[in-house]
Amino acid sequence: MDIAIWIGVFVLSLAILIKASDWFTDSAEKIGYAFKIPAFIVGVTIVALGTSLPELVSSIIAVMNGSSEIVAGNVIGSNIANILLVLAVAAIFAKKLKIYFELIHVDLPLLMGTSFLLALTVWDGRFTWMEGILMLALFIVYLVYTIHSEDKNEDKEIGKEVKREKGKGKREKITWKTIVLLVISCGLIYVGAKYTIESVIKLSEIFNIAKDLIAVTAVALGTSLPELVVSITAAKRGNAEMAVGNVLGSNIFNATLVMAIPSFIGTLVVSPVILMFSLPIMLIVTLLYFFITQDKEITRWEGWMLLIFYIFFVGKVFSLF
Repeated sequence: MDIAIWIGVFVLSLAILIKASDWFTDSAEKIGYAFKIPAFIVGVTIVALGTSLPELVSSIIAVMNGSSEIVAGNVIGSNIANILLVLAVAAIFAKKLKIYFELIHVDLPLLMGTSFLLALTVWDGRFTWMEGILMLALFIVYLVYTIHSEDKNEDKEIGKEVKREKGKGKREKITWKTIVLLVISCGLIYVGAKYTIESVIKLSEIFNIAKDLIAVTAVALGTSLPELVVSITAAKRGNAEMAVGNVLGSNIFNATLVMAIPSFIGTLVVSPVILMFSLPIMLIVTLLYFFITQDKEITRWEGWMLLIFYIFFVGKVFSLF
């Protein structure tokens, strides 16, 4: 009976999450275009931060409940899922994700830098508040760069299609309905993600699955669902910039902000299982993201390759391979 109830909770919360993410994407795009912000910038700021809220909230709750080991598993697992699952599915749906920004200049190096700094800080099995300050400082650097890069890239590095999107943005007006919908959708994303995660964890406990495996797979997948839905929606609408920017921004936010804030509540413990397998996988897939974006496009075939990698990762965690 408990299984049936929690399956029902999972389905309902997932439906709320999908619809809320759709509303969030619409509102974020309208606000971004109203301020003449390119789609990529919208993706790495408004959308990425909004879709990272479930990771942040669930991590804070985990530390307060004395389960700090879930935080690193959640962050590392979510970053893996964002690249191998979210980006893969978006590329498959869109057939090809075209990128117009020069990511190689700063965005990709910052992504690589945050990933490797995260690896170094958790290598001893602990993540302290002082390390949290370092990651928070890196987050501020990235946020300031992203905001200031808008004017720099506007004329030099934005392709014709993005300029056309900006042209549409000039006709957009911010209404109270847009703002209210944005706020409501953020709340629903949190509620949907919260109960999705709770139901997944409950079902995992019923089926007797270890906590470390839950953190890096079920919890990480649950908190990555907003990124998945938002990126698929953006890709289907031909807004590849937002899909790619969403993944890049979310991974940086996860490694910096989501790790930093919970560490101010208490020292985070990182389990050996995460350090020995999941952490190296995260670094490998981040390098993979670096290389496949060099030609400024991600094809459907690269999407299928990433998806196969994710199936391998999940299978390896559960000793299926």
